[in-house]
Amino acid sequence: MSPADEKITRDQIEGKFREITGGVTDEVEGAKSQALAIGLAVVVVSVAAIYLLGRRRGRRRSTVVEVRRI
Repeated sequence: MSPADEKITRDQIEGKFREITGGVTDEVEGAKSQALAIGLAVVVVSVAAIYLLGRRRGRRRSTVVEVRRI
């Protein structure tokens, strides 16, 4: 039998598919964890910036009441 005459079995196809997807799955998991960490950092920085800007604006726009006794 020559290599062209060999029949490809289902097990061979499944094995090759698992080999290919195994490497991709590892890379996807690594990228997913990095994306999650970056997303979390962006959210934390955004919330902190919004809080500080709102606090500053509140101080600028607040009314000062002065009470004098005569």
